Amino acid sequence: MVANRESAILKLKLSSPAKVNLFLRILRKRLDGYHDLVSLMCCLDLSDEIILDFAADRIFVSCDYPGVPQNKTNLACRAAACFLSNLKKKTGHSHPGIGIQIKKKIPPGAGLGGGSSNTATVLLGLNYFFKHPFSSNELIMQGLTIGADVPFLMGRQPAIATGVGETLTTCLLQESLSLLLIYPGFSVSTASVYKKFNLRLTKSKKKANQSDFGKQYCGIKNLLVNDLEKVAFDLYPEIAEVKKALCDTGAKGALMAGSGSSVFGIFRDADAVKKAEKNIVKKHNWQFFHTKLDIKPGYIKFENIA
Repeated sequence: MVANRESAILKLKLSSPAKVNLFLRILRKRLDGYHDLVSLMCCLDLSDEIILDFAADRIFVSCDYPGVPQNKTNLACRAAACFLSNLKKKTGHSHPGIGIQIKKKIPPGAGLGGGSSNTATVLLGLNYFFKHPFSSNELIMQGLTIGADVPFLMGRQPAIATGVGETLTTCLLQESLSLLLIYPGFSVSTASVYKKFNLRLTKSKKKANQSDFGKQYCGIKNLLVNDLEKVAFDLYPEIAEVKKALCDTGAKGALMAGSGSSVFGIFRDADAVKKAEKNIVKKHNWQFFHTKLDIKPGYIKFENIA
């Protein structure tokens, strides 16, 4: 199960994609404090890059993005520690450490699942390097101890998520929509948004089933809903301003990503995205990303580097 050290891969380079929730309904609060939900989730072609260094003598993380923790609180670092601990329990093999380098393009605290994606990517990379000591289900259970979005970001294909996000049903989307994603320059605490969320005040009447999620472009834009928007807009009015800017510049639909702070708008094509960006008055430190839904079956490329 353990890689041959004489011919071992010393480093792996991996892509760690962002995700969006095209539909997010909160159903109920659970006794454990979490919330049951139903959500249509899809990856984007916006990704971080992760390099795993297997010659390290300890677990550590480095990141080029300001403010990202570079210690054991980083989710990628926690993922490596969790994996190596479970590896020792299962196989008896002790590995001294993993160096994790994150080249970040996904803004943290933007509702795009960057931390969960880094977690999933590290777990997938380690399982590959050590020749798959853990089954997919075992790896998913490790990821769930760190974040509810991790199972989806291991599979990396459109899916309907239920429970707290851990139960997934693959969903076939028929069109890779062009998106303009705007990050307003500040992060949002997921915990603070859920804490303020009041299920009784949720106004959305939209309901959906799996057949609805399979519809093409016009169907998807009509499904767009996020029960967390009202809370986030009240806490951070600038997020509502971002959504209005997208709608005012021709978006066929716009929605806050996850618990915020970023917002995405759906457009006809890449040219429409470019035109919309030019027409939005750039203020403060808004960041613009031209991206698309990644609707192909889940796939991760393991690139060996010197």
